[in-house]
Order: sequence, then C-alpha cells, then structure tokens
Amino acid sequence: MAPRKRKKPVKKVKFQLTRSGIAGIAVVCFCVFLWMFILGVWAGQFLLHPPVSKVKLYTKLEDSGEGKQVLEVIKIEAKKKKKIIKN
Repeated sequence: MAPRKRKKPVKKVKFQLTRSGIAGIAVVCFCVFLWMFILGVWAGQFLLHPPVSKVKLYTKLEDSGEGKQVLEVIKIEAKKKKKIIKN
C-alpha cells in the first residue's frame, strides 16, 4: 500500500477588535452611507426635476396715464391643433 499524503494545515485568519474599534468602524460606515444618501437625493432631484426650459415671454410696458407703469406679461403659445383625417 502506498503511504497517504498528509494535508498541510490550513492557516486561519483572525481579526480581533476592541469595542472602540468596532464603534469606529460603525461611525465610518454611517458617514459613508450618509454621504451616499445625500448624493443620491441630489442626483435624484436633478434627474427627476430638470431645469425649467425657457418659455418665450413678451413683456410690454404700458403707461396708464396716471404716471404709473404697468408691466404686462403675455405668454405666446401655439393655438392651432392638428386635424385628424379619417379615410
């Protein structure tokens, strides 16, 4: 019979931390997660609410005759609607 090959003993890795070490890691993780949450909220607001597009406004100053000026804002919009043609 052939002699059996002996397996090399497996080295185990151990981490030993004190309570203050665990608390320090917890504080660092909390700060990282808070930072990621703040970045996520900022990015979400930017993506969900993009900057308002510029609307063409026509402003006109009118003199009411009494020495006061009135600023009138007129919003220009297209009023013609497309017609649907049925065959």
